[in-house]
Amino acid sequence: QPRLVESGGGLVQPGGSLRLSCAASGFPLYHYTIGWFRQAPGKEREGVSCSLSSSEASTSYADSVKGRFTISRDNAKNTAYLQMNSLKPEDAAVYYCAVDEYLDPCLKPAGYGEWGQGTQVTDSS
Repeated sequence: QPRLVESGGGLVQPGGSLRLSCAASGFPLYHYTIGWFRQAPGKEREGVSCSLSSSEASTSYADSVKGRFTISRDNAKNTAYLQMNSLKPEDAAVYYCAVDEYLDPCLKPAGYGEWGQGTQVTDSS
């Protein structure tokens, strides 16, 4: 049974950092397109970053996070990460990871077949 579990959320102050993890089980993550998404209260789910596959270096970022967030994978751990630096109050949201076989472009939620349960990032200011 394919499964994704996010972790790493928490309270952040402006300028702080967090690293979110997305642990996959039941399938090899390196084959898949991985997306990170977020949803704040009252807003639509939006794409934050995505990676097409381990064999392609192509990654994409939302304009709002470029230069601050970095997506990565550890194939040995079957886990994806989202390193978030220079956090801003507007980054507060529930963050989700999602996968599908191959999605290009990959920053839109539609098309992803498997989703995690989400991890909360809360602004402490």
